[in-house]
Amino acid sequence: MPFPLDRPRRLRRTEALRTLVRETVLSPDDLMWPLFVVPGEKVRNPVKSMPGVFQLSVDELVAEAQAGWDAGVRSVILFGVPVHKDAVGSGAYADDGEVARAVRALKKSLPGLIVATDVCLCEYTDHGHCGILKPPRSGGPGQDLVVDNDLTIPILAREAVAHARAGADIVAPSDMMDGRVGAIRKGLDDAGFEDLPILSYAAKFAGAFYGPFRDAAESAPREGPGIPRDRKGYQMDPANWREAIREVELDIAEGADMVMVKPAVPYLDIVRLVRDRVNVPVAAYHVSGEYAMIKAAAQAGWIDEARVTLETLLCIRRAGADFILTYTAKDAARLLTGTGR
Repeated sequence: MPFPLDRPRRLRRTEALRTLVRETVLSPDDLMWPLFVVPGEKVRNPVKSMPGVFQLSVDELVAEAQAGWDAGVRSVILFGVPVHKDAVGSGAYADDGEVARAVRALKKSLPGLIVATDVCLCEYTDHGHCGILKPPRSGGPGQDLVVDNDLTIPILAREAVAHARAGADIVAPSDMMDGRVGAIRKGLDDAGFEDLPILSYAAKFAGAFYGPFRDAAESAPREGPGIPRDRKGYQMDPANWREAIREVELDIAEGADMVMVKPAVPYLDIVRLVRDRVNVPVAAYHVSGEYAMIKAAAQAGWIDEARVTLETLLCIRRAGADFILTYTAKDAARLLTGTGR
């Protein structure tokens, strides 16, 4: 040959060499585990569309979190699923609500566990939307109600403070109301929780991957006269990337300590764009539909679930996510630590 052949394969020859030069590393510390808490005792309701995921009463949730801790999972995020719902989601800020009780129990049982809480109203409203429904202020096409941004924000701030009083380590607003991060920051500061960080669902897209979550959280928008059929009026258009950057920058300016992109795999370009533009931690949410597709393909025998799961999470990290919210956190941690297949 007239010149030396470049041989990148030299560094792939053995597992030891591949490990030595590996650019991206995935560990259990990178995973945050979403958990669903319901009223009652000894409740462990399987979510049919999400194999391996359950609605859990507080006692069962503590046991599940312990199993995750033993596997290496050091952070969870809680979603409340109440029995009683109303038009304004008043259960969201109840001091004796599902999330508040779960936070207190987890901090008592596992004081080293990071406990984040989802701050939103969709699980608590009888219509399933993330805020208060009202007629359009300035009129609009048709007779549909709209989610009123400014009426919703004070309730979200009140919810965040209730979670903080219960002992939450992080509050995570997922509602996509404009200005809610600033209102939550002020509410926390005024209540003496100025050191509590906010993880903002900053770029949350109105995608088609959330169906199984809505089964688990019982939060699908209810069909009825005047009720919007979807959340496209406040969640982001999947076609937009510049808007995602704008949303992230606005939330950081209002006081977000960390920002999130949701969903993850179909939006890895957004994860990378955000990572390259901001200097705060970036999370990505590997959502229910992504999880369920892997489970379904594995059950059909089409893929190796363990390999696909770890490759998927690794690629989310490679795109720039500092940590990943994923329903497979416990199982992935066991795989990474060698305590599972």
